[in-house]
Amino acid sequence: MDSIESYLQFASSTLDETGPIGLRYFRQPIDIAQKADASPVTVADIEIEALIRDRIAQTYPSHGILGEEQDPVNISAELCWVIDPIDGTKSFISGMPLWGTLIALLKDSHPVLGIIDVPALGERYVGTPGRGTERNGESIRTSHCTELRDCNMFATSPDMFSATEFQVFESLSRRARFRRFGGDCYSYAMLAAGKIDAVIEAGLKPYDYLPIAPIVTGAGGVMTDWNGNPLTSSSDGRVIAAATPALHRALLEETIKLQRTEI
Repeated sequence: MDSIESYLQFASSTLDETGPIGLRYFRQPIDIAQKADASPVTVADIEIEALIRDRIAQTYPSHGILGEEQDPVNISAELCWVIDPIDGTKSFISGMPLWGTLIALLKDSHPVLGIIDVPALGERYVGTPGRGTERNGESIRTSHCTELRDCNMFATSPDMFSATEFQVFESLSRRARFRRFGGDCYSYAMLAAGKIDAVIEAGLKPYDYLPIAPIVTGAGGVMTDWNGNPLTSSSDGRVIAAATPALHRALLEETIKLQRTEI
């Protein structure tokens, strides 16, 4: 395995190429297709993922690739790249700037590097567990919030929860200082930067949460599934991200209790 620095340099240079692709299509007339799961996809999603896959195949031909828009390749490999070409496609096609390209590197199914690239804002978040998180090269940290009643809580959309899952979120979020919807990957970036205290979501895919987890944890936060387990490629897509271990414990305890009640 090469050094994390070499993988980061590779990923960063690749994102330098993909950013202009997304911006070229952003807020322009664009055809929108609908996938089998009813989620939208654009030519920007397809072109960005294709470029990243091509660069990985050229540079690391033995590595696996798991992406949103194409079939997985060699995902049992020790090292596997995870790609979400445009996280927040609905925001992208709506002209909202809070979409991003996500890349993770997994070692034995666990993320060791994560990047959120937000071209419309000129921001790039890089996280590695135990090594810190940076925004455009400057270190950032989560907030010091430890209590549910003091936290601001985000989720991308109530539509992403099942009826039972939303009851859990509803019970938790109504006890928070305030709650907001929207943000996609940018909510997690703001959590890492100390502006948002908690994000609770469901219905995510591995390419949604695996690139984000190292960014949250590298900034001092905690991110797990709804049962407190570390996030891997086989997690169920329900996540709790919190600014501090104490806040995460409080949210996790209540989530587990509420799941038992609601079920």
